[in-house]
Amino acid sequence: MMPRGSQLLLPVNPVFIWFSLIVALLINLLPWGRWAGTPDLLAVALVFWNVHQPRRVGVGAAFVFGLIMDVHQGALLGQHALAYTLLSFFAITVHRRLLWFTVPSQAVQIGPLFVAAHAVSLLVRLIAGAGLPGWSLVLAPLFESMLWPVASWLLLAPQRRAPDRDKNRPL
Repeated sequence: MMPRGSQLLLPVNPVFIWFSLIVALLINLLPWGRWAGTPDLLAVALVFWNVHQPRRVGVGAAFVFGLIMDVHQGALLGQHALAYTLLSFFAITVHRRLLWFTVPSQAVQIGPLFVAAHAVSLLVRLIAGAGLPGWSLVLAPLFESMLWPVASWLLLAPQRRAPDRDKNRPL
């Protein structure tokens, strides 16, 4: 059964999934990623694909992307890897329930996952001896939750295109 009012989507192209994750990684690698409150676009893309395609993008991919972010930012090795891995695990855990809700409701329910990922990252930094980052810790998960509808619209767009019409095929 499909949720009421949802559109039948075409199958996703695996190349598009990995292309979108690489683009999100490259955007995260840009210099403005260190500004206070900047949302982690790679985390948003990982959670999106973990919810919509959990068999194609899993915890292993999140771990590898986390290690890349750790090396890029010069963070404690494993900080982002642990946060992304836990984020992906919990996104995969709730993916069936989450897809029954509207996109704004999904954004509200995904918010605590982003808060938890930032809390894990903060905990690792505090254990390593770093100081508190300030209000950016509160703003980043909020912005990431607000980006969920944009990510849903953008990343599902190739699947929404109309299939070739045929009089023998009513869909």
